[in-house]
Amino acid sequence: MKADIRFLSQSREFWANVRTISQGVGYTDKGTKTILIPNRQQLHRAFDKLDLSLAHIEDTHGNLTQFGNVLIDYFTYRSEILNNVVRLNLMNKDEAEELFNQLHDQLRPTCPLPLNKQKAEKKNYAFLTGMVNMLVDANIGSYSCDYDPRSLTTVTHNRMPLRTLSRRVDGAFPAVINPIAIWEIKEYYYTTTFGSRVADGVYESLLDGMELTELEQAGHQKIHHMLVVDDYFTWWECGRSYLCRIIDMLHMRYIDEVIFGREVVHRLPVLVNEWKQQLSARPSSI
Repeated sequence: MKADIRFLSQSREFWANVRTISQGVGYTDKGTKTILIPNRQQLHRAFDKLDLSLAHIEDTHGNLTQFGNVLIDYFTYRSEILNNVVRLNLMNKDEAEELFNQLHDQLRPTCPLPLNKQKAEKKNYAFLTGMVNMLVDANIGSYSCDYDPRSLTTVTHNRMPLRTLSRRVDGAFPAVINPIAIWEIKEYYYTTTFGSRVADGVYESLLDGMELTELEQAGHQKIHHMLVVDDYFTWWECGRSYLCRIIDMLHMRYIDEVIFGREVVHRLPVLVNEWKQQLSARPSSI
């Protein structure tokens, strides 16, 4: 899933309002368990509670300003995309295992297929990571890929380090040094609650995105930053507010693409082919 172009040019002030309103009003309608769209009464209550002005959102006659209209448009979009698209793409463990096996039979991969970190009867392949690896492997042709980077992502200039990211990522194309694309995978098929580890994963992606943004602003060629997430129970039943935060990060340009669950099958091959074109056009010496 790529960002909606309508919201990609919004200011930091806009995103400050999105976060403040989301905090004050809430992310979810607790009755229907859907992503809510704040109404005017909720906006007034939230801003009154924080002793903040609504003048930039609503004029003296009670009409929405241009800024206010864009805010409501964004909340409407966020609600609709999560309720009607993302929710339907998220899989449970059994669905993910079935799709993993289908791809394994179809693609006959030679790439690494790591196991999860579970024990006993829960020990199995890391289904989402395996699907990402298989689909990259099936579409990169003669190019290489680092499916399990064991070092930090580094960008060089004249063969000297220019920037090094703070965290290791889950995959890099074609390599962790001067990559065209990097990705993180958040699969939680065996969790029973939404714990701090899951929440931390969202903020780790934010940190990576901020560092990549700084790198791009310094004049370096853009590195495609992809996030892949799955598990219906973890993300939808327990973590809808964090799905909202992910959609916000996507539109703040801290992530270039988010792939939700089964979307990986049709979207990832398209992306890999785009990365190959970028790599073939890149100068040989960096």
